[in-house]
Parts: sequence; structure tokens; C-alpha cells
Amino acid sequence: MFCWRLLYSLALGLAFGPWAHAEGVSSGYLPTLGNQARPKTSAPAGMGWIPGGTFSMGTVDPTREICGGSDPMPDARPIHRVYVDGFWMDATDVTNEQFARFVAATKYVTIAERKPRAEDFPGADPAGLVPGSVVFTPPAKPVPLDNPLVWWRYVPGANWRHPEGPASTLEGREHHPVVHVAYADAAAYAAWAGKRLPTEAEWEFAARGGRAGELYPWGNALQPGGKWMANIFQGDFPYHNTGLDGFTGTSPVGSFAANPYGLYDMAGNVWEWCNDWYRPDTYELQLRGANGGAVRNPQGPPQSDSYDPAESGVAKRVQRGGSFLCTDQYCTRYLQGSRGKGAPDTGSNHLGFRCVMDIK
Repeated sequence: MFCWRLLYSLALGLAFGPWAHAEGVSSGYLPTLGNQARPKTSAPAGMGWIPGGTFSMGTVDPTREICGGSDPMPDARPIHRVYVDGFWMDATDVTNEQFARFVAATKYVTIAERKPRAEDFPGADPAGLVPGSVVFTPPAKPVPLDNPLVWWRYVPGANWRHPEGPASTLEGREHHPVVHVAYADAAAYAAWAGKRLPTEAEWEFAARGGRAGELYPWGNALQPGGKWMANIFQGDFPYHNTGLDGFTGTSPVGSFAANPYGLYDMAGNVWEWCNDWYRPDTYELQLRGANGGAVRNPQGPPQSDSYDPAESGVAKRVQRGGSFLCTDQYCTRYLQGSRGKGAPDTGSNHLGFRCVMDIK
């Protein structure tokens, strides 16, 4: 189903016109000032040039936007000026095919394929300490949305080779993003490829494509001209995904149009790991040290300062971009300036990554 605000706007004939985006949304945003210099070397295979520069990072309160959801996202404010150097970025998420080449070359074993250590799970039944990962398992009927455990299940044998469990395979999904990768798995691949994971400032600069203050990588309307622009959830979350965008799970990378920097799937499909440790007040802390200017190449807080109010005592890494499970009914974090987070030792079937490379 459409979000109720979009239905209301359709009734007024406004949904896809100039009023589809709430008045004043650009408050707090200034134009992006991109660097003009370009690298002297040609683009590495599969990567696009992100010029870097100064931009406005963060998001307005999306609850006043059409299809903005009910989460005000205070951790993505204040909107503030940030400078990042130029870099290369993968045009797409790392695919199953690419990750398979890494594993074949290194014999790497992902965290989901390793037996959990008893010391990391005190009091757990030893019989339950088996390799596996977390898989989205939709209920058969509507459920309250205050308990995600209803639709998430630890599945023994689920990993990047078997996204839904032992009976599933990668046949036909060679060009889908690799999933069930923990942070360490993503970092290991990046190091093997001579790359690294992006900071969240680099990620957001790249997602915005040189434009300022827009909700999505393609503009301000969720469905310009009635067209779905990303792989996100349609229907009634979490039990019924209608797949109006063409997919009910992951989609092949590049299935939707690229942003102005030539990057695909910067909203939806799978969440993407960033290098930064998460704090809900990161932006406030960064601004205090900026002396009124732009924050330069922010790296996030140290691990010792990371915390999530929803799960105290667990240091988390930033994730960006949302996934095929994001919807205005529960999670609208496919918005460009929004932030996600996750425990670095945990993967799932809607979490992947892409890499960046510094100028050489």
C-alpha cells in the first residue's frame, strides 16, 4: 500500500508535482561546493570519481514530509557543513560474484560461517552455538511494529553462500549484493582489493551526487512520475511485500538508475557498512571542534565512545542507505541524510557494503 500521506496528496493531485516535497525542506542546507581537480590516473575498474568538497550533511525531520515515516531521526541533526577529500567509490555494492573471487583467493571464512564462541554468549545452550546468521522471516499476518524479533530469526547455516538458510543458493544471484557480511568481513574484502570502507561523510557526499538538501538520490519525490526508483518495501510491513518495484528481496546491482556520480543503489536494496563508530550525537560533537567552519574529513568517534541508546553497552558501526525492507511504515532510512547502525560482528540478509579508494 502507499503511505497515507501520498494517498492524500494523490487525491489533491499534488503527489508528483512541485508540492510533493514539503515547503521549507531546504532550510539548513547550503549548496554543495565540489572540488574541481580530477585525478590524473584513469578510473579503477568498476569505480566512479567522487570529487569531494564541502556540503551540508544530515537530514531535516522527515516526519513532516510525504512518506517520511514517523521517526524524526534526531541522530542525523544538526545539519552541518562538512568537507571531504576526493576519492574513488565502487559504482555498485560488492556482488556475490566478486566476493566469491575474494574467498577463492584467500580461503576467507566469514563470521556467519564460524562457530560462535561460548565465552561471547555466556549462559547460552551449547547446542545452540552453531554457525548461522539473521534472516528476515515475515509473519503470516499483521503484527505490532514495536518488536523486531517477530520478523527476524537466527537461521543455522545462513551465510553469504546460503542467504535464506542451507536450502538456498546463489544460483541466479551472482550479480546481487553479497549479504550476511559482518563489518570484519567487509573490511577484509576491502583490504584484499586494495580499498577501504567509506566514512559516513564520504558515503553521504557520494549519495547526494553534488546536489544539496534533496530527500533521495534522484530528487524529492519518492515516485517521480509514478515510477519506483529504488528497491524498497511496498505493501504492509512486515507480512506482505507486494513487490511493486519488481523485487521482494535483493535485486541485481544497477537495477535502478544511477545518481549524478554514476553510483547505483545509494538508497534501498541493502544497507552498507561505513567505517565510523556510531553515536547519536556525533554531529553535535563534531561541530564543537569545528570552530564555526566546516568539519574536515570526519572519522567518527573512537570505539570507546560508541553507544546506542536502544542497546546500551554495545559499540556499533554506522550503516547507510536503507534496504529492500525499508518503508515509511517502519524504517524510512533510505533518505539520504539518515543514519543506521549495527553491531560489527553481526550480519543479515539485507546488509552488504561497497568500497572506496584514495587517490594514488
